Amino acid sequence: MEKTAETAASVHVAAEDVDVNYEFYREHRGLQYTPEEEKRTLRKIDMQLIPILFMIYLINYLDKNSINFASVYGLKQGTGLTGQDYSWLSSIFYFGYLIAQWPIGLALQKLPVGKFLAYTTFVWGGLLMTTPACYNFAGIAINRFLLGFVEAVVNPGFVLLMSMWYTAEEQPLRLEAYYCTNGIATMFGGLIGYAVGHISTGLPRWMYVFLIFGAFSLVTGTLALWLLPDLPSTAKFLTERERAIAVERVAVNRQGVKNKQFKWYQVWQAARDPKTWLLFVMAIGAQVPNSALTSFTSIIVGSFGFDTLGTQYLQIPGGAVQFLTLLLGGVVATKFNGKFHSRLACIIFANVTCIIGSGLLVGLPDSNKWGRLVALWLCYFQGLGFSMSLIIVSSNVAGYTKKQVTGALLFTGYCVGNIIGPQTFKDSEAPGYHSAYIAMLVGYIVKLGAIVVLYAYMYLENKKRDREAVENLESDDDAVENGMLDQTEIDNKGFRYVL
Repeated sequence: MEKTAETAASVHVAAEDVDVNYEFYREHRGLQYTPEEEKRTLRKIDMQLIPILFMIYLINYLDKNSINFASVYGLKQGTGLTGQDYSWLSSIFYFGYLIAQWPIGLALQKLPVGKFLAYTTFVWGGLLMTTPACYNFAGIAINRFLLGFVEAVVNPGFVLLMSMWYTAEEQPLRLEAYYCTNGIATMFGGLIGYAVGHISTGLPRWMYVFLIFGAFSLVTGTLALWLLPDLPSTAKFLTERERAIAVERVAVNRQGVKNKQFKWYQVWQAARDPKTWLLFVMAIGAQVPNSALTSFTSIIVGSFGFDTLGTQYLQIPGGAVQFLTLLLGGVVATKFNGKFHSRLACIIFANVTCIIGSGLLVGLPDSNKWGRLVALWLCYFQGLGFSMSLIIVSSNVAGYTKKQVTGALLFTGYCVGNIIGPQTFKDSEAPGYHSAYIAMLVGYIVKLGAIVVLYAYMYLENKKRDREAVENLESDDDAVENGMLDQTEIDNKGFRYVL
């Protein structure tokens, strides 16, 4: 350890290469702390971060899918939607999300992450509460576009937070702890939708969905501004020693913490990296089916032959499936970290389950409404596969600019899939939507192919680096130092992919 520190001190390091926590890291490097101190620091980080990430992600999911719950209570009639208008509202949200990816990526690099997330949560809450003022397609389309633009910060921002605060081994369970709110939101949204269905006075019922969810967002944004920290080295809820432990812990990821300098060579490297494009294709395949589980769920369940209130409470079991698979997947990936290639195994298992579910939706007769409903619930395994792909970015891509670019391309694919998906629900095919179910099946198959190729690439690359490390006698300390100097996972030969 001493030799590495002396070497680093003697070499001139360009300012743009230095992590924003680098001087703090250098000052406290070699800090001796007990396992009990580390556990206590980790517990404080968990207690501060996870509840607020949980709340933001919950309300984010409810907000972007609010039209699903409003659709059965007169949204189409209240805003004069006809033909494919409703499908376009689902797609338009992701046009806003898509356009925002690159400016938001740069903003996350330059601005305090915690405050940026808090302010955007507050803004989208206000936008959602203005939705009832929209009386035609043009008005609600603009509203949905702006909502998608603002909400685009959440997933990329949370991926960065995972890599800033947690070791690669700790990330799966923590990510699933907030991502499982997709399932909770489906259940909670179903309950809210069920309750709204009993309102018989005042405003049209579809308006209450947006007002209730928007109000939750305003409260959550206010709490986030107070509670969400920006960096481990400046976190006020930790003592000076605990901040040093927090930085020292994540340095072992060999990725650094945060670098504010945008580096074009890392952009070109991301463009040449096969991982980037495999993640892009995987995201498209994963998200083409997504509209069936979000914006069109109420309509689909209704098409099976269930009444209006049934379309709400029969979404709750699907949400429970999603919640349990996400949480269980996080536990499995954490408990068996480094064994059985547990992260990739979870993705593959979840995706095969989705293929079975979508295949049943294609093949079962319309008369088998309960069989088709169970098939739809099986597709809720999708969340586990996509959330684990986010961990691939947070734990297997290094170099801050490269991580931003890779994440932006992944979410570009995410947007492309979510733009395509709603258009497969053709109004002329209602209520059968056979083309949509075929598109779901194809999407899941494409995703499975991309993830298998990605797994093979990272596995073989690890084997190659292991052989080279034996020949060159590389030091783990050097690999950690290179990470704090913002080297990418390709340049830093001491880096190993976590499978």
